[in-house]
Amino acid sequence: MPLRPPGPDWPFAPARVRPYYGWVVLVVSTLGILASIPGQTMGVAVFTEPLMAALGLDRTTLSLAYLAGTVGSSLFLTSAGRLYDRVGGRVLVVGASLGLGAVLAFLAVLDRILAQLGAVGGAGAFVLVLLAYLGVRFFGQGVLTSASRNLLLPWFERRRGFVGGIRGVFVSLGFSLAPPVLAGLIALFEWRGALLVLALVCGPAFALLALLFARDAPEPCGLLPDGEPPGEASSPPAAVDGFSLEAARRHPGFWLYSLSLAMHALFGTAVTFHVVSIFVEAGRTASEAFGYFLPVAVVSTTTNLIASAWSDRAPLRPFLIAMHLAFLGAIAGLVSLDSEGGYWLLVAGQGLGGGLWGMVYSPGHQ
Repeated sequence: MPLRPPGPDWPFAPARVRPYYGWVVLVVSTLGILASIPGQTMGVAVFTEPLMAALGLDRTTLSLAYLAGTVGSSLFLTSAGRLYDRVGGRVLVVGASLGLGAVLAFLAVLDRILAQLGAVGGAGAFVLVLLAYLGVRFFGQGVLTSASRNLLLPWFERRRGFVGGIRGVFVSLGFSLAPPVLAGLIALFEWRGALLVLALVCGPAFALLALLFARDAPEPCGLLPDGEPPGEASSPPAAVDGFSLEAARRHPGFWLYSLSLAMHALFGTAVTFHVVSIFVEAGRTASEAFGYFLPVAVVSTTTNLIASAWSDRAPLRPFLIAMHLAFLGAIAGLVSLDSEGGYWLLVAGQGLGGGLWGMVYSPGHQ
């Protein structure tokens, strides 16, 4: 007999929870994105130096494996999106977190596997770390992040931008604090122990939490979006023209926004993955490289909160243009990183661009 996903009232009925259960889903959604950190670039980057030493790979080879793993994982995300439509976000978040935990545990013992095979530093090391990177990117940065983001959308309509901004504050702070926290975890447990701790926390621990508290939509729980009382008429949000998948692919706006988000993400990923070596080459220290994420988070969090609240009643085009201008500023700051002005230009560009990127990626209703 096939297993069935748990019903909306298991293990308790959200309609009996006060205040509105959408705020509980907000917490789960935020924690889900934070649990994806080991699959995000700022999480992977902290383990770059220890993995290079343990696997016998140079920086270029490890970067190539990360690139191939990232691109390879993206090829499966459309299928994961279709699966989301069939089974819902609650099931997919649980499955993705368990998958992420399993891949992190595999990465923690990868050097021992290679030692048994006599493949340290060879082509076998490249192939296996590529597969590990593909897994952490697919389950973490891909499925867990997207499913956790989408989990919140049905629960809010009129206040979606504002609620998204609240989530953005905690996500930005969590992402910015991740590198120094993970570095401290490595100092405490060494890189292998740190990965195993992350495998446990982001895997079965968060999967259990999501299973208990995540819900796919308010209506099956006997609730309405935004916590409206049942039967009470509310003014609907502005109508939005719907698109089928094929129609969206043919629309130039889809490609404009998608390629814009991809270009900004490509730059941010490259800087974050190589942040230590970039700062050292510019005459700065590894401590400055990890510390750089904190001021970026302050700018990004403030930008995301303001822009998300504003997006409830404004078109996206001005935000997209501002994101590109911030992107150009970050590039100029990176080129002149050896100067104090260049450092703060990079911070401002990355902070503004990152805050706007998060809002454009997951806006309120338009």
